[in-house]
Amino acid sequence: MREFLLFMADDKKKLLNDLEFRVRQVMFLCDTLRGENELLQTKLDATMAQLKMKEQQLEQLTKKYDSLKVARTITAASVDVDVAKEQLSRLVREVDKCINLLNI
Repeated sequence: MREFLLFMADDKKKLLNDLEFRVRQVMFLCDTLRGENELLQTKLDATMAQLKMKEQQLEQLTKKYDSLKVARTITAASVDVDVAKEQLSRLVREVDKCINLLNI
């Protein structure tokens, strides 16, 4: 009987050691994933900053393109006068909106 109890105690110690080993493995994996997550978050933040900068550049280039289109329309000799007047009217309305927003 005593041998049986010693065997059971050894078996429980083995199970406990196995459980401890597995818990340490899970903790290690958790730390590894936490570090990887921080790295990915840093990369995401950098990518989002680049995206915002590119969006601002796109907006500036779009405004420049629109301005060049209007300038070309105004200076072109073969352009319909009504189209040029319409674009100028649109620009004047936009400027008026901006002025009104500044006055508020």
